[in-house]
Amino acid sequence: MNEKNLSWRYSFTGAIVTVIPLLIIMQIVRIQVDPQQLEKILEQNSQYVTKDLQIIPVRGQIYDTHGILLAGNQKVYELGVELEKVSNPRAIADLVSKVLGIPYEQVLARASLEPSDEAVYSVIDSFVSQGDMLKVEATMEIMDDLNVSSDSQVGMVLDGLVSKSHLARFYPNKSLGASFLGFVSREGKGYFGVEERFDEILAGKPRWVKVPIDPNRVHELPKVPDGASLILTIDRDIQLAMEEIIDAAVVESGSEAGSLLVMNPRTGEVLAMATQPRMDLNEFWKYQEYYDRDNPFNRVIMKAYEPGSVFKVLTMLAALASGRVTLDTSFLDTGAIEVGGHTITNWDLGAWGPQSMQGCMQHSLNVCLAWVATQMGPEILYKYLKDYGIGNLTGIDLAGENPGHLKVPGDSDWYEADLGTNAFGQGVSATVIQMATAISAVPNKGVMMAPRIVRAVVSEGYQHNIEPRVAGIPVIAESANTLNEMLARSLEIESSLALVTGYRVAGKTGTAEIPTKGGYTSSETNASFVGWGPVDDPQVIVYVWLEKPTSAPWGSVVAAPVFKQAMERLVILLDIPPDDIRKKLQPQASSN
Repeated sequence: MNEKNLSWRYSFTGAIVTVIPLLIIMQIVRIQVDPQQLEKILEQNSQYVTKDLQIIPVRGQIYDTHGILLAGNQKVYELGVELEKVSNPRAIADLVSKVLGIPYEQVLARASLEPSDEAVYSVIDSFVSQGDMLKVEATMEIMDDLNVSSDSQVGMVLDGLVSKSHLARFYPNKSLGASFLGFVSREGKGYFGVEERFDEILAGKPRWVKVPIDPNRVHELPKVPDGASLILTIDRDIQLAMEEIIDAAVVESGSEAGSLLVMNPRTGEVLAMATQPRMDLNEFWKYQEYYDRDNPFNRVIMKAYEPGSVFKVLTMLAALASGRVTLDTSFLDTGAIEVGGHTITNWDLGAWGPQSMQGCMQHSLNVCLAWVATQMGPEILYKYLKDYGIGNLTGIDLAGENPGHLKVPGDSDWYEADLGTNAFGQGVSATVIQMATAISAVPNKGVMMAPRIVRAVVSEGYQHNIEPRVAGIPVIAESANTLNEMLARSLEIESSLALVTGYRVAGKTGTAEIPTKGGYTSSETNASFVGWGPVDDPQVIVYVWLEKPTSAPWGSVVAAPVFKQAMERLVILLDIPPDDIRKKLQPQASSN
């Protein structure tokens, strides 16, 4: 090779060595001057250094008013098979069925799927507990050891069996508070209660992000805020006590179901919402074993019924507030009254003679309350019933509330006779939460507070308190106080089974016939009692509903004692001193 050729080659190589670094330097300068160039380059090559990933936030937790966990998250495992790697589906089915109790045929079917572009992975169980997963892994290790020691293919038969961990909803108290908590499905969606009502904020906002493929850059994963947590107005100890009471009451009375609601009439805060039956929320897939169309998940807010005589509280309150009757108004009960062509009689078919309004409520006289309704007329009575919220949603912060049904003049299904029957709670339907909210105006001096079960939302380190809200002021304090005293005296004169030793309480029983297609022909009843105390300083209102009791049909017999039991527990749990002690302490407190 001559010197001329060598010289040309050296010159060419030198030029390349010189030009390439210059080009690199120019590109660096260009990128620094125009950062968008770097973004374009990274975007063009992103498939080689990053991948798209959806980050699911951790679901927020739910606490009682004292910070006790009611709904949280726990680590569980998804057990599945990578179909291309499965060598012996029968061995996998045998292991999983024996350790986890899943039917052999079910596991075999999933492990035997033919792999394809569409089918590469099959889920066996997505909610395997950590303890059960340890059993599976221990068995797999034993089989691997056998394979190594015996130089056989025993361990290889489990090829393709894999697991991965994830968080799942966990309810540490099982069925406690089931009616208001609701549950979260395998897909992470909330159903019923606060889980459904606040599903979006509990779940948080998933984000699609680009993450580095390089495992050494895992620290570069972006932070996604967890879902918000909820602090409820519920007191876990009170909830537990009320569930024990309603459970026992359902059994003792032979009822089909029962509900027990405890509210603070001054704030609308729900302290307990107990229903029977209820389910273990950790076994949400058994939902249909407990509930159906006629037996909803939360009877307190979802099942409307004809309340019967507890409704008389609202009728009498309207009459007092409108001035159509006073405490001293007299009425001669002849045992029957005709309203709109329909004859109304008393619960015992008897005539009670001369009565004051006190006597009408004390003896729960249908005839008298129907007469009271005629003194008001449709315009006044239904105005007050609407003001109470009957026939409308209370707006409680739970999913699935039922508005009930109130017929009013002008509706195609309203008749003049309804004026008389509605007065004592027949022909009108309402939920427990509606009735308790409306009647709470009596102990709360005419003011109805909107019922609520969520006290605060905690999001990204900040607590947002939800303030009490007035739902309405249907009557003046004077009317409410008059009825408050009237109902307290009624219980005392009758020596009611609802009376609580050491505490003066007020309330009203209710026994309602259950309508059928043929009218009120059934002997089955709904037994209710609504009460509150202490009368001079009401701190709780308690509503009891027992459905179709068989031991006795009367609310005064089966529901009133449940109120007493509830109040006896509540005064202890809420540290409410007996009346005589409170009255001694009040002057001292005012003098300080």
